[in-house]
Formats: sequence, C-alpha cells, structure tokens
Amino acid sequence: MSGTSLADALRAHLERLYDPAGARRALEGLLSVCATHASPPRPGDLDERDVWLIAYADHVLEEGRRPLQAMASLLADELADVVDGIHLLPFFPWTSDDGFAVVDHLAVDPAIGTWSDVEAIAADRRVMLDAVVNHVSASSRWVREWCAGERDGWVLEVPEAFDVERVVRPRTSPLRTAFEGPDAMPRFAWTTFGPDQVDLDYANPDVLVAMTEVLLRYAAHGASVIRLDAVGFLWKTSGTTCIHLPETHEVIRLWRTVLDACAPGTLLITETNVPHDENIRYFGAGDDEAHLVYQFPLAPLVLAAFTWGNAQDLTRWAASLADPLPGTAFLNFLGSHDGIGMRPAEGLLSAAQVEGLCDLARAAGGGVSHRAAADGSQTPYELNTTYVDALIAVADDGQGVARIAAAHAILLALQGVPGIWFGALFAIRNDPELVRSTGRLRSVNRARVDLGELRDTLDRPGTLRQVVFESLCRLIALRRSHPAFSPASPQVVLPAPGWLFAVVRGDPGRRVLVVVSVSDRDRTVRPAELAGGGVWVERLGGCDEPVTGGDPLVLPPYGVAWLEER
Repeated sequence: MSGTSLADALRAHLERLYDPAGARRALEGLLSVCATHASPPRPGDLDERDVWLIAYADHVLEEGRRPLQAMASLLADELADVVDGIHLLPFFPWTSDDGFAVVDHLAVDPAIGTWSDVEAIAADRRVMLDAVVNHVSASSRWVREWCAGERDGWVLEVPEAFDVERVVRPRTSPLRTAFEGPDAMPRFAWTTFGPDQVDLDYANPDVLVAMTEVLLRYAAHGASVIRLDAVGFLWKTSGTTCIHLPETHEVIRLWRTVLDACAPGTLLITETNVPHDENIRYFGAGDDEAHLVYQFPLAPLVLAAFTWGNAQDLTRWAASLADPLPGTAFLNFLGSHDGIGMRPAEGLLSAAQVEGLCDLARAAGGGVSHRAAADGSQTPYELNTTYVDALIAVADDGQGVARIAAAHAILLALQGVPGIWFGALFAIRNDPELVRSTGRLRSVNRARVDLGELRDTLDRPGTLRQVVFESLCRLIALRRSHPAFSPASPQVVLPAPGWLFAVVRGDPGRRVLVVVSVSDRDRTVRPAELAGGGVWVERLGGCDEPVTGGDPLVLPPYGVAWLEER
C-alpha cells in the first residue's frame, strides 16, 4: 500500500472515531509510527501443520539458562515435529494477573529473557505475542504520570454522570478504583479487571497511536500473530454495555490496515470470551478485522460430553457452525492459562449442566470464578482447573488418559487451528499450593516445571506425563500429515448416536472421518453407514485393512478412530 493510499485508509478509520482535530492528530502520529516500524513480509497462509502450543515464556525452568532459552531448547528437541507455532504469554514486566497487568509493553522481563531470545524462537516457527491493549498496570509509567496530572486523558476516568447500569463485567471487583491525584484529591479510574489493571482511554487519539506502535514493535521482533487481549472492552460509552461497541471494531479495522501495510502477513486474533454469535463478529467482512477468533464454546461442550457420556450438545453446536469467511479461521482450544470459560456455554448447556461442571471442577481440586451480572447477582464465569484433572475426575475408572486423548482428538479434528495448552500436553496437574500462595484461583492451572524433571518423566514409560504426551503426539502427527485438516478444508459434522462424535474433513476422494466415543463401555460403529458410503482405512491403529459396506468397528471406552477414504 502506498503512503498516499495508507493515509487515505487511516483517515477514513479515524474520522469514524474522532472529531476533525483528533483525527488529524492521530493521522499524523500513525503515519510517523508506520514510517518508522515497517517489517518484512511473512507467510500468512495457514495449513494442516499449524498446531500451536500455548505456554508461558517461563513455563520451563533450567539452571544456568534464561526461561526463554529453555523453552527454545524444548521446542527444538521434544517439540520439533509436534508444534509449528507457540503463543508466548506475556513476558513483560508486570505486577499481577501472571503478566496481564503490564508495566512496560515494550520491555522483556530480564528474569525471563531478551527480545533476542524471542526473535530466535520466531526464526523457526510462528510466534503469537499478547498485545494487552485494554489496560496497563497501576504501577506503569502512564498511570503514575496520570496521577501526577502529566498525562491527562490516557487513563479512562469514570465521571459520576457516566451511566454504568448496562455495563458487562467479567469480574466482581469494583468498576471504579480511586487513585490519588496531584492535589491529593481522588481520581477514579475504570478498572474492568481489577484495581491493578487500569483501563486506557481510546477516545484520546494519543493512546491509539501509542498502542499501534506497540503492535508494530511486536511484529518487528518476530511476532507473526498478535493476540488482542480483552479487546472487546476497548471503548466505553455511557449508557451502553461497554463491550463490542462499534468504535472497538473500528479500532481493530484500523490495526488490520496498519499491519497489512507495514507488516504484511501478520495475523490478528481477538480474545473475546463471549457467546459464539458475539465472537464471530470480530471476523468483520473477512478481510478487514481479525484473521482468527477463539472457539470458546468448545472447551465446556467437550468437557460436558465426557462428563455425561453424551455428545449431543457438542454435535448440535458443531453442526450449526458456518464455515469461516475466506481468509479467516477459528483457533480451537480446550485448555489455556485461564480457566474453562462458562459464558460461551450460555444457551448451549442448561443451568443444571453448568452447575454439574462446577461441581466437577471442585472435585478435581479446583474451583469456580464468578462474574457480576447486570442485576448484581453472581454467575459462574470460568472453571478453575486443569483440563487434565477435570477429565480424570469424571470417573474413578482408570480411563482418565483415554478421555484426555479422546478430547484432544476432537480438538485436532475440527476446522481451524488447534491450540494446545502446555499443561495439557505435558499432563501438569492442579497446583492448590500455588493458589494458596497467590490467593488467585486461576493459579491452579499455572504451575511451572523444571526442564530436567520434565524430560526425566517423559523418558520413563508408564508415567502419566509420558503416556499423555505420546498419545497426543500421535494424534498431532496424523493431523499434520493430511491436507484434509487444513483450516480451510471442508467440514461436515455427522448425525450420530449420543455416545459418539463424528466429523468428516476434506474434499471427496481425500476425506478423513474421525469418530470419538464419549462412552465408558465398548461400542460398535459402522463407518460407511455413518458417512453415507465409501471405503475407509483406519490409520490411528496402523491397520491397512479397509472397512467397507456395513463392516463394524469396535471402539473401546473413549475410543478414537481416524479413518482415511480410499
């Protein structure tokens, strides 16, 4: 895009956000930033090899090396043929929320590594970095200067006249937090996620320019995917829900324009933990907002399927999904650094099912976080437990590993890019001691591990870690070997009995049928009948004998079959 056409495109975005003077100021700042921070093009196309790890930058620790260097070693060795990308969770200086209360968006915590360490990882695979765009730490320079009266308009203040009755909240903490101003009088900041995470005011053009520079700096340091954290809350207007506002979408469109021009091939993903219909609005027209959105309902629906041995809710939801727009894709995941979100399950699971999953999380040694509803009541917001422990806690039957593998077979089969949580891939269990030390339920799922100890348990046959890792690696290898699992490849979710989830991926003649039992006993399925004909070869079991006509295939408890069309 030429400088003239970029200026015209940016001007069109800015005139929808600001008055003429504000738009002119923002345009001047953005053009300066774009001229300074251009990056070379990078491949943007996604394919079946795109399986991404979700991990903290210091998830593995090794004496004598920075955590980012230890992570690079793990990626180069044990994970060389397993994942093609990694989402490195925030590694900036921070004060709370395990990195999401950022003190300095442009610095790497020296205890974790350097930008050179990040760039070294990015040289061999996709790297997703977090742009924590909604808020900054209360200890950040921007907030300190705002308190001193030197940066007015950068922090979102909440005047008494602001109507907050309809505001959607992800937390139960107060919406306003008092800070001491330069005259010792209180200044009230908007704090969506708590008193240490202070919301920025994007009605100020200078804030938009500064955060745009952050995105471009991340791309220059090797980020090929940028995650817009909590972006749905970006813009606030009195009397509204203050989530998903038109101005928020316009800011994302502006950032897409900037990245397409200055860092072509860089992908944007929006982190909006909300019901599906709200979530997919961030695709925009398909070529003007996010390239990817998270598939948040998947985690609670898969867990519910295994909890009750019935995949009907999962099948109904998956079958209802329209193909993403060309050039866009879902990021599918079961576990992450956060808990298992329950808001996206609204309308998909009953209140009794939600309460049952809350009970399961507690039985697994975890807990439940709540959010404040509009009427002041509290409703479950997320289950705080590892996915591994939740699936093991479904039943005391020795079949926990089978359930873990089967759940991830569903994840890997579905249309989109699969993201696999580090704790799930390496079977890291709930850490209640960490919860006690931090006072935060989310910490239960955030334990770090020693790299030597990790490798030792992977080398010992029969350990939970070794068995889970080998099971998931085998499934990942199958997915990465077949073009039917490219994110753009067709998907048909098949009608099936309640105990079975079945999906066909790929074009005729190159299709793959994946069937997953959520039942705790042996079951029989006839693949050709299920798929409407065809000759199928079961690849997961290494069997080259075709399954034709009405031939039965016996699935053990929580069994998986991966069948390729002849």
